[in-house]
Amino acid sequence: MTPARSQFRRWLWVAAIWTGVALFDATQTVFVMRAQGMHHYWGYLFLTLVLFWLPWALATPFLAALGRKYPPTQWKLWRMWVSHIAAFLAIGVISAAWSASLEILLNPWAFSPPPNSFAALFLTKCFNWLLAYAILYSIILFASQMLDSRERLAREEAETARLNEQLSQAQLSALRRQIEPHFLFNTLNAVAGLVREGRNDAAVIMIAELSDFLRRVVNDSDRQQVPLSEELDFTRKYLDIQKARFADRLRFSLDVPADLLPAQVPSLILQPMVENAIKHGIDKRAQGGSIRISAFRSSGALRLLVYNDGPALPPEWNHQHSGIGISNVQTRLQNLYGRHFQFDLQNRNGGVEVSLSLPLTLRQSRL
Repeated sequence: MTPARSQFRRWLWVAAIWTGVALFDATQTVFVMRAQGMHHYWGYLFLTLVLFWLPWALATPFLAALGRKYPPTQWKLWRMWVSHIAAFLAIGVISAAWSASLEILLNPWAFSPPPNSFAALFLTKCFNWLLAYAILYSIILFASQMLDSRERLAREEAETARLNEQLSQAQLSALRRQIEPHFLFNTLNAVAGLVREGRNDAAVIMIAELSDFLRRVVNDSDRQQVPLSEELDFTRKYLDIQKARFADRLRFSLDVPADLLPAQVPSLILQPMVENAIKHGIDKRAQGGSIRISAFRSSGALRLLVYNDGPALPPEWNHQHSGIGISNVQTRLQNLYGRHFQFDLQNRNGGVEVSLSLPLTLRQSRL
């Protein structure tokens, strides 16, 4: 909200509150007096009681600004006391003069003869209303301080949320840049291995697939989340790269319902898990193995599973032994979802399964 719009809304609230106070005071005073059988000029009295609050309504924004400049917390500063005492006396004198003028002009109390001494009425108003003016001034100052504190807190919370979002984005981007060189390093090592084995055609295919894969990564580098369909395309591209290295030793399958393809997932979240399955599973076995990627709904969440058929994790293994890929996956999930995710890596059916549970958010893919 712009400062001008915020200031306009503040003026509207001031006008509405003081209008309510004036109408309530005038209404209840007139009705009580009439019920007691008193005789006054009721129309003039109602108007006088309503207009009585006008100086305080007009002074409220000024008093609020003075309170921001010299808040009561600065009570040790003599300038704070001088400023507020001067403001209190000024608004008190103006209010008393205004009230005395209204009574002389309208004679709402039906005095006979009507009051004709402004000075006497003015002094009476000043002395009789001194305590009430002090209480009213304090209430205005306290209320304005409370509203300013609330607005300041709201601005600070909004700024903190914005900075936290920027920090999270920066952290996620840093983690993503850490993943991409890690993946690139491993792939180039695989290309070098193919060249040493004399499998030049396979090396060329892997380089071409790597080029296409990296082009797609760069094109989407500004997005922290992508539809599951795009993430699966990335993963297929990565598996195609690895197929050039492992040939028939690597088999993979996908089991993902079509209605989950628009679900939002962190970009490059599957690739480290698949890479981990290849490095610690397929690459350890002479006959190779298979990888299965599946997804399903579970209690309003999206479950992603990456399974390889072996070998199983050793008994002494724990999460602290996981490599950079799995570690970054967990860190990215923590930054994106806080506590609203589950990540697990365990032995299952003679192989290893990575299980990931995320909040399910369905969104149409960008054209």
